[in-house]
Amino acid sequence: MVRVDGKGSGSVVEIRDLDKKYHRGGEEIDVLRGLNLDVDKGEFIAFMGPSGSGKTTLLNLIGGLDVPTAGSVRIAGEEISALSGRRLAAWRARNIGFIFQMYNLIPVLTAYQNVQLPLLLTGLSKTERRKHVEAALDLVGLSDRMHHYPRQLSGGQEQRAAIARAIVADPAILLCDEPTGDLDRASGDEILDIISRLAKEYGKTVFLVTHDSLAAQRAGTMLHLEKGTLLECTAAGPSACLSEEKA
Repeated sequence: MVRVDGKGSGSVVEIRDLDKKYHRGGEEIDVLRGLNLDVDKGEFIAFMGPSGSGKTTLLNLIGGLDVPTAGSVRIAGEEISALSGRRLAAWRARNIGFIFQMYNLIPVLTAYQNVQLPLLLTGLSKTERRKHVEAALDLVGLSDRMHHYPRQLSGGQEQRAAIARAIVADPAILLCDEPTGDLDRASGDEILDIISRLAKEYGKTVFLVTHDSLAAQRAGTMLHLEKGTLLECTAAGPSACLSEEKA
């Protein structure tokens, strides 16, 4: 279940009265205002809204890459808005997988080596790391390309490698920022198939930021973010958000 009224409890993600302000010169900019959100395990949520509406800011707050001006972000019972330094970095490594529009693969490393990177900071043995990497690459359909370098992969294959890297440590939450924005429709659909499967079959909680209405419709819940507040599109029918997104 997904709620935006702040009345839920026991969810894997609980956001309460979240504010985020930035200062630009002498101007104070309100990005998020009193935002509430409850999300259960295994939900697939799409955030839509105009550029600058705070979608990526909200992802960064959920992932512990940014801190709120006010309010709280609680993930799986952990008040991450109160964590800092090494504790926050360790929490993020265990719980969050990031998937970006640009794949952020290291060119001089093979797909296997790129996917293995998050595990190098763990206590896993070389044999255990290999099992994790091979399982992740198999899940995204890239086992036969594990020893290829990024320049030898198509865009869709690079994004598959990036997804494998995001899931190799088995995080509970995946944060996807325009993951199909640099791909053609066919490749993008393949990536969305993988992301949908991670939610449905593996219980990952997925947050997707997108401007693509077709991509958004793959999610179980669509939320529209504008002027710092969330509208649950399913409450008024998906067409409400989709029509606004096209405007």
